[in-house]
Amino acid sequence: MTELRRILVVGGSLAGLRAAEGLRREGYEGELSILSGERQMPYDRPPLSKEVLTGEMEADAVRLVVAEDLGAEWILDDPAVELDLGRRVVRSRGGRDLRFDGLVIATGSTPRRLRPLDVARPGICELRTLDDALELRQALAARPRVVIVGCGFIGVEVASAARALGSEVSIVSIDPPLIVGGALVSGVCAQMLADSGARLALGRQVVAVEGEPGVEAVVLDDGTRLEADLVVVAVGARPVTDWLEGSGLVVEDGVVCDACCAALGAERIVAAGDVSRWPNLLFDATPMRIEHWTNAVEQGMAAARTLLRGSDAQTAYAPVPSFWSDHLGTRLQTVGVPRLADRSVVVEGSLAERRFVAAAYQGDQLVAAVTYGMARALVPYRIKLADGRVPASGATA
Repeated sequence: MTELRRILVVGGSLAGLRAAEGLRREGYEGELSILSGERQMPYDRPPLSKEVLTGEMEADAVRLVVAEDLGAEWILDDPAVELDLGRRVVRSRGGRDLRFDGLVIATGSTPRRLRPLDVARPGICELRTLDDALELRQALAARPRVVIVGCGFIGVEVASAARALGSEVSIVSIDPPLIVGGALVSGVCAQMLADSGARLALGRQVVAVEGEPGVEAVVLDDGTRLEADLVVVAVGARPVTDWLEGSGLVVEDGVVCDACCAALGAERIVAAGDVSRWPNLLFDATPMRIEHWTNAVEQGMAAARTLLRGSDAQTAYAPVPSFWSDHLGTRLQTVGVPRLADRSVVVEGSLAERRFVAAAYQGDQLVAAVTYGMARALVPYRIKLADGRVPASGATA
């Protein structure tokens, strides 16, 4: 720890804040700076596509508490543009050269873009930041005809909010709704969206936008024309690693790390949150990059420990991943990694009632459990997964 006199955290959202707090909690007393591309101090992102859109929460309610005794220098609205490993310097867009002994990379992710859908065009938007959410809320207040492109968490949650506010909603997506949660979840979600009045165009993509200068309609690849006043692009996110090109770090769908969140290709550099890709030892060292709130919190703290203590068995980061999503009047929750499963079994409740728990297996090994509306029933599955994946105990497909 004596070698680390200046630590720089690049990224001022949840993972970066928790990493900074973790450093202080672990006893680091040196200089601490946080460089952020956001113009805002840290805030919670999950409510942006839900309560903020519907007006149930205002901007002040989503801001995270930053302890006065954190003792960090905050540099806002000035994203990193280059990492010079030789000089141990991060250069910012504003021309700052920030020296460090230890570095936490927590630059998160940014929305993916589609060529026909230019978010600079009036009537086309995306949702990532607090400013995005407030602008979209204002647009939804006029009850526009909304086309949502993408059917992941953001797409489904925006659709839910827009329908609650009285807008007509169409969803265009190559993939089925919430397929990340598995086929059972996806089927139930698709039916709930249809029942809410949303129009689904699945297996389709947008090839053209009509209207000038705003939006009047989108045209799909099968020739279908959907009238629209507002288009929301929600086709997933990519890790923010452009500034690391040529740095010497290993970058492949995120900053590639060891099992303790230490970046490969450098010393005393760690990564946390959406930008980190690491082998989770609890799941046979399967490489993971997780874009969810819980992981940002836990990995930020884990990365801080590794930066101060080094990589060893005591600092390995091997969590049970989890996520949740509130939409269409219910809550989806998952523990484990549904994408690893080759089959799922409903163990409580029923799909017809849209209130169920399903266990997901890879062969005879439990890899995940998912639920709509029965959160407490997930607890034993989380415990089993944390203890190591276990045989299916006779469950059938």
